[in-house]
Amino acid sequence: MYRLRPLKPILLKKIFTLNLFRIIALAVWAIGAGISVNLTLYAGSANKSMLLVGLFLVWVLSPFVVILVAHARYRLGPATVRIAIYCLMLVITVVSLLGYSGRLSPTGARPAAVFLIVPLLLWVLMGIVIPVVLFRSRRKIKG
Repeated sequence: MYRLRPLKPILLKKIFTLNLFRIIALAVWAIGAGISVNLTLYAGSANKSMLLVGLFLVWVLSPFVVILVAHARYRLGPATVRIAIYCLMLVITVVSLLGYSGRLSPTGARPAAVFLIVPLLLWVLMGIVIPVVLFRSRRKIKG
């Protein structure tokens, strides 16, 4: 009869810590995406073109959607990749909320510029961090 061996305490602590980090990152991600939608709709409330507001909304939400897709794709991947994705979830949320709330924008800047530049910067950040972490994790696996 096959007998199950108990997991080592260090492994259990690592699994628990990573799962807790995942839960926190996903919760912060969801709250950040919701607040970003509200701030985008508030900034575009004076605009008569619903199409333009809708396009801004898609652009603002795109980094949130991409990082969620990356999370789904690599949820069973190496721990370093998952940790990087969770950190990106937190960074995307914090940068988005700071940018869209006007905390990072210079005085007199047009609101539309912030809603264009922040997602672009987040795309660049994800485009650098995710491939680098994937490359490094594959290199560690190979030897």
